Amino acid sequence: MTSKALRRAALLASCPLCMAQPALADHPPAKAETEAVLTDTIVVTASRSETISRDGIAPPEQIALPADAVAIAARTPGGALVGNGALSGQLSYRGLAGQRVLGRVNGQRFASGGPNAMDPPLHYAPSILVERIDIARGVAPVSQGPSLAGAVNAQLVETQFTDSASLTPQVRFTSQYRSVDDSYAVGGLAGIANETVRFGVIASREEGEDYDFPGGTAAGTSFERNLYGAHAGFHAGPGELFVEYRRSETDPTGNPPFALDIVYFDTDFIQGGFRGEIASDVFLNVKAGHVAVRHLMDNQTTRRPAAAPMQARATFADADTSTLEGSLRFGTSGAYFEMGADAELTDKFVQITNPTNAAFFIDSQPNVQSERVGAFAQWRGSLGALEFELGARLDRTIQSAGTPQLGAAVPMGPRGLAAAFSAADRDRSETTVDTVLRAWLPLGNITPRLTLARKERVPSLLERFGWLPTEASFGLADGNIYVGNLDLVPETAWIAEVGFDLENDVFSLRPTLFYRRVDDFIQGVPFDATIGVVDSPVEMIAAMNGDATPLRFGNVDAELYGADLDFNVRPIERLEISGTASYVRGKRRDIDDNLYRIAPANLRLSAAWLGDRFSFGAELVAAADQDRVSLANDEEPSDGYAVVGLFGRYALTDGLAVEAGVENLFDTGYQPHLAGRSRVGASDVPVGERLPGAGRGGWVRVTARF
Repeated sequence: MTSKALRRAALLASCPLCMAQPALADHPPAKAETEAVLTDTIVVTASRSETISRDGIAPPEQIALPADAVAIAARTPGGALVGNGALSGQLSYRGLAGQRVLGRVNGQRFASGGPNAMDPPLHYAPSILVERIDIARGVAPVSQGPSLAGAVNAQLVETQFTDSASLTPQVRFTSQYRSVDDSYAVGGLAGIANETVRFGVIASREEGEDYDFPGGTAAGTSFERNLYGAHAGFHAGPGELFVEYRRSETDPTGNPPFALDIVYFDTDFIQGGFRGEIASDVFLNVKAGHVAVRHLMDNQTTRRPAAAPMQARATFADADTSTLEGSLRFGTSGAYFEMGADAELTDKFVQITNPTNAAFFIDSQPNVQSERVGAFAQWRGSLGALEFELGARLDRTIQSAGTPQLGAAVPMGPRGLAAAFSAADRDRSETTVDTVLRAWLPLGNITPRLTLARKERVPSLLERFGWLPTEASFGLADGNIYVGNLDLVPETAWIAEVGFDLENDVFSLRPTLFYRRVDDFIQGVPFDATIGVVDSPVEMIAAMNGDATPLRFGNVDAELYGADLDFNVRPIERLEISGTASYVRGKRRDIDDNLYRIAPANLRLSAAWLGDRFSFGAELVAAADQDRVSLANDEEPSDGYAVVGLFGRYALTDGLAVEAGVENLFDTGYQPHLAGRSRVGASDVPVGERLPGAGRGGWVRVTARF
C-alpha cells in the first residue's frame, strides 16, 4: 500500500472518533413548497427519513458520493448528468440544461465565474457537506425567481436550534474513499445551539487522481477542492436573524472537455437576513448576499502535453453577484398570499492572455453587467377539495458591456472585431413575465396534479456579448467555436404537465407527462448562410483556431415532450425496490431537426434488503441508444449501456454507520451521451471521443451524526 493510501485510510478511520451528543430538534421547513407534491428532495448526508419514502426517491447510499453534487441531483426523475469533469457537471432536466435550470446553494443565486461554466452552481456544494437537494418538480414557482425550466437548491449542513435553554454541541462527520480514482473526501460540521442561538463551522477536503475506465485511464481528470465556513442564527421573538460565510477553493483540476483546465477558483459567499412571523399569520423573509468569484484557467498547469508557447493560454475571470430579496406572506403554510421583490446585480470580466508573452491579452468579456429587478405575487389556496398554487412575476433586466482592450501582440483580425463591437450599441433591456399554475386534488391514496406555465429567459451575458469567437459555450464542451449575438430576444416557454402521485403502505408511483413549446430558443446556429465558406472576419479567426464553421447564438423554435416517473415498492417488510425512468424528445420547430444534447431514455432500478442495522442491495443504471441527434450541430449518436453496482450499510449505533460498495461490477465500458469530449492528448481516451464512465472500483464511507 502506498504512503498516500495509508494516509487516506487513517483519515477515514478518524471519523468515528467523535463524542455522542443528544439528538437534535427538527428544523421546520421555511415554506410550503417543500411539500412532496411540489418538490423532490434527495437526502444526502442525513439519515434515511420519512420524507424520502414519501417522495419515492432513494437516498444515495447506493453509490459513492461523487465530488460533483449535480450527479446526485441527476438521479431525480427527468434528470441527467452533463459530464464536464470531476467538478464541472451540469444538470439536464427534461431536456433543458445550463442557465435554463436555476441552481442555488443555501437558497443563494449567483453567476458562474468561468466563461465556459467550469463552476456551475453545484460546483460550490461538495457532496460530503450537502444535507439535501431540493428540486422543484417540473416548474419552479415564481417566488424562487426567473427560471425557464426547473430549479435545484443544495442545502449544506448547519447547526439547528434545539428545544432546550442549555447549549448543546452538535457534530457531524462524513469520510469516504473511492478506489477508481484513488480519491478521498472528508467533511463535517461542529457547532453549538440552544433554543435561542446557534453557531457552527463547516469544512471539507477532497482530492482525487485520474479515474480508471475499462481500457485505461482518463488523464486530466484529477481534482482538488477545499471549503470552509461559519454560520450563526439568533431567535428574535418568533423569527430568526441569520448570517453565513463560506470560502471555496478549487485548486488545479482537470477539465478534459475544455481547451483549458482549472488552475483555481477562489470564491467567497456571504448572506444574511431575517425570516419569521412578525404578526399573527404574517411572515417576513428578507435577505441580502454577495458572491465573489476569482478564477484562472490555463493549458499549462495540468494539461498534458502542455501547449506550445505560441498556443499557451491563461484566462483570468472575475464574477461578482449581489442579491437582495424580501417577501411578505399572509396566511398559513397551506393557504396564503405572498408578495415579494428581488434584485440581482452581476458584474463579469474575462481576459485571455498568453503567459509567455505579456503583450498578448484580449478582454473577451469586457466588464459585462446585468441588473435585474423583479417582483412577484403568489396565491396558495383551494376550491373545495382542489388545491392550487397560482403565481406571476415581472422582471426588468438591463445588460451592458464595456470596451474590450487588446495587447500589442494581438493580430488584426480580433482587433477589427473588437472595434466593431465597441462601435455597436452595447446596452440592452428586457421585460419578462412568468406565470405558473400548479393544481392537485388529494383523493386519499392518489393525488392527480396539473401544471400550466409560461416562462421566459433573458439571453445570458455570454450569448449576447461574446464578441470574440471562442469555445466558450457555457459548458457545451463540444469543440465548436461560438460567437455572441447582440440581437437575441428572450426565450418564451409554454409548459403543460399532468400526472399523479399514488401511494399506499406497499408502494408509491409518481408518473408525469410533460410538453414544453419554446419560442426563440437560443442555441448555436451556422454563423451565416455560406457554411464552410470562409468569407467573414469571424470565420477567418475561427478557421485559424481549427474550426472553419463557427456557430453564433441564435433564436430558433423548439419543443420538448416526454414522460418520467419514480416508484417505490415493498412487497415484503424488509425488501424495497425503487427506481426512476425518464424519456424526453427534443425537436426544432423551425427546421426538420432534433434539438442538441438531449439525454436518451434511461432507467435506474435498485433492490435492497433493509435490516435493523444491516442493509444491502444492488442497483442497475441503464440508458438506451441515442440516435435522434442534431444534424445542424454535427452531433454524433451514442450507444446504450447498463451498469450494475452493489452496496451495503451497517449501523454501528444510531448515529454512526459504515457504508461500502462496488461500482460498475462487471467493468462495463460505456460513454454517456451527455459526456463532454476529451481534449487531452496524453490520455487513453482518444482526442474527440466522449469521456467514458468510470470502471470497476470499490468505495467505503463512514458517517457520524451526533
